[in-house]
Amino acid sequence: MSEFALLTLLIGALGLIALGIGGLVLSRNLFRIVLALSLAEAGANLLLVLVGFRRDAVAPIIESGQALTAIMVDPIPQAMVLTAIVIGVGVQALALSLAIRAYAAYGTLDMSVMRRRMEADIDAAAGAQPATSLHAPAGGRPLPPISAPRLAHDKGAQA
Repeated sequence: MSEFALLTLLIGALGLIALGIGGLVLSRNLFRIVLALSLAEAGANLLLVLVGFRRDAVAPIIESGQALTAIMVDPIPQAMVLTAIVIGVGVQALALSLAIRAYAAYGTLDMSVMRRRMEADIDAAAGAQPATSLHAPAGGRPLPPISAPRLAHDKGAQA
């Protein structure tokens, strides 16, 4: 494999990881978050396979009568990738089933809407009042509203 191909695969792996992390951080849709997680996982798996690559190496399978003089590929990253793929499929299945349950319970996959509805359900179950902002004035508007005729009078007095 040429240097250009290795560099292309490395850039692709890092790009998949970056896309996955960006999707995890920036997306509000639960399904898109699960897809971003699978993108980051695929990039990490590709990066692990590239770590174990050796130029002009053979598979680490020793047949009877074969000399051990050839350079072999490290089998540990490959085994780790196979394990990561199996674990990743399980995590994706769990995440998708939880997303389906959340959609059935709250009718949306938008995280901000789902959070508001979930907090309202928790408050209703606990018999508590919904939380309000600490920055809102406690007694309503602190000053009386300014009427339009008063503004016109003040402008005339200033001129």
